[in-house]
Amino acid sequence: MEYTVQKLGALAGVSTRTLRYYDEIGILRPARINSSGYRIYGQAEVDRLQQILFYRELGLSLEGIKELVTAPSFDGARALREHHEKLLQRKQQLEMLILNVEKTLAQAEGRITMSNEEKFAGFKQKLIDDNEQKYGQEIREKYGDEAVEKSNRKLKNMTEEQHAAIQQVEAEMFSVLEQAMEDGDPASVLAQKAADLHRQWLTFHWDTYSKEAHAGVAQMYVDDERFTAYYDKTRPGTAKFLRDAVHVYAGTQQE
Repeated sequence: MEYTVQKLGALAGVSTRTLRYYDEIGILRPARINSSGYRIYGQAEVDRLQQILFYRELGLSLEGIKELVTAPSFDGARALREHHEKLLQRKQQLEMLILNVEKTLAQAEGRITMSNEEKFAGFKQKLIDDNEQKYGQEIREKYGDEAVEKSNRKLKNMTEEQHAAIQQVEAEMFSVLEQAMEDGDPASVLAQKAADLHRQWLTFHWDTYSKEAHAGVAQMYVDDERFTAYYDKTRPGTAKFLRDAVHVYAGTQQE
């Protein structure tokens, strides 16, 4: 079965403009161009488009998807299994949030009493699941399953006051970092205060603390573009400056 741009767009529910753009950036090339100059797509391209739409639904960027689907080692069957697992995780997240809403409605109508911990249980689980999806493999390889599970349990059992304290410490850390970056010295008093605030933030999540692990996490902020993007979202270079400050704080800086 072969499809023109218009027919494939109608089949998949995407615009012809989108398909042409996918061709331009090299993420979905047509199988051939016919004698009339029309793009013609075959079964392999249909399957590729399905994979692209799966990844888009999961929130991946087009650049990231291109790296995946054009890699020589790309395995379509394995990718489908991964899609299925992630969709099941999302289903679980939605079911927990739906249950949370239903309980909240029942409380508002006077049918049940809901604890403050219950009110935020679904959101905490979603945060854990999202972190697992984005960073789980790297974190587990680096620190082990047991450490990750302990951190997840700590988050799930966290009180409303503790959660508010985490957010306050993180906000203060970013504020102090911004001030410290004006001088550009990761060993300055302000930079070291930011590193200590980062330590405090980590200990909310970690069961135990070590300077080596602290330095390792800070290095990961620079090595992994996803973490770098988070820390650099308001000011480029923040992840690197924090890494340098933490290495001074932990005594692991390079001479």
